[in-house]
Parts: sequence; C-alpha cells; structure tokens
Amino acid sequence: MNRWLLILLALCLAACRRDMGRQAYHRPLDASSVFADGMASRSLPEHTIARGQLRADELFFTGHVGGVPVDTFPEPVTREMLERGRQRFDIYCSVCHGRTGEGNGMIVRRGFPTPPSFHLDRLRTAPAGHFVEVIANGYGLMYSYASRVPPADRWAIAAYIRALQLSQHAGLDDAAPAERAKLVQEAAP
Repeated sequence: MNRWLLILLALCLAACRRDMGRQAYHRPLDASSVFADGMASRSLPEHTIARGQLRADELFFTGHVGGVPVDTFPEPVTREMLERGRQRFDIYCSVCHGRTGEGNGMIVRRGFPTPPSFHLDRLRTAPAGHFVEVIANGYGLMYSYASRVPPADRWAIAAYIRALQLSQHAGLDDAAPAERAKLVQEAAP
C-alpha cells in the first residue's frame, strides 16, 4: 500500500513541476490570455500609495503647515539628532556649503558657483521648514535630495544648520546663567 502511495505522490509531483513551467506568462510586460487587454502586468489602482510612503504628516514631510514653512521641529531636538544632522550635513551639504556653512565647500574651490552662506540674515531668520523644503525639492542650482535624504534626516540637518548659525552669532545673553558666569570669569584678566 505504501509503495502505491509513493508512486502516486511521485506522479503528482512530476505533473506539478511540468505545469509550473507553463506559468512563464507572468513575467512583467509579457502578453497574457488571462486578462481581456492581453497584458500580464496590471496598472495600480488610482490613489495607490506605496508602503511607507503615506505623507499624512505635512509638517514632518514638507516642513510646512497649511502651505507655509514653519520654525517648529516635529520632535524635540536632542544631542543625538544634532549628531545625526552633523553627520548627514558633512556627507551631503559640506561639499558645497563648507563644514561651517559659509558656502566655501570643496567643489566651490574647484570652480562651481558659490551657494549662499547659512550665516546671511536672510537664512538665519528663515524657518527650519525652509531648509527641509530645499533639501527635499532643491533650490536654484541645488538639486533635490528627496531620494537620498529621508525626512527625519532632513530635520536633523535643519537642526544642525541652526546649531551652526548659533555657533557664529550667539551672544553672551544666549548662554545659560551658570555658563554665562563661567564665561565672564574666564574672560576676566
């Protein structure tokens, strides 16, 4: 009895393998008799959104609220976020904008047009959402980094740009009281 069962199972497996070979019409863009239009590939239904691509949070994905750039960060700015921003800035931004944001990066030294310094009043007063938008969509000669820099990293870069701006334009009044006292003491002769 077991012998007949094994023979039957072997025949079924052989038949399945032969039938599976005839399913080659499922390759993309091949003709198919399954659908009325003769195509094996199907168009996506209208308004289909790829997994992980739902842009429900306008602030996080665009840097805008109601179409206006905002200076509010979608999450608290932490030391880790600033470190990530510095790392991403060094990779993607410093080649043009320089390590300090002055607009004197390596490719500028090689003859590429100079980008604006992040220390100009116009950019120091620009909302953080402006930088997120520019990273995503490009501006002037700068092309879009939307496919290279994910939204969380855009915000990290914007936070780091703010830190660069503060590092060059902070006054004594911007320091915490304890730090201010220490700075005054160190500056005294």
